[in-house]
Amino acid sequence: MGVKTVRLDEDSERILGGLVRETGLSISAVLKQGLLALRETRHAAGSRAFEVYEQLDLGPGGYALAPSTQTRRGVEEVLRRRPR
Repeated sequence: MGVKTVRLDEDSERILGGLVRETGLSISAVLKQGLLALRETRHAAGSRAFEVYEQLDLGPGGYALAPSTQTRRGVEEVLRRRPR
């Protein structure tokens, strides 16, 4: 486990103290949760457009079957699914 020294400005120090009081967590636990939250938001922000649209409910006919880089595969899949 590493030990880090961090310098905080007055506003950040006040926010950290408030979070510690409100949550009852230690300073380390509050900072760890902040790091995890930042990682999650950056991971979500790094999603490709296809991954984002795939999760949206676009209604009938609005679902992507393949990313735009694999259009041929998507078209073939749609044609296989169509009733003959």
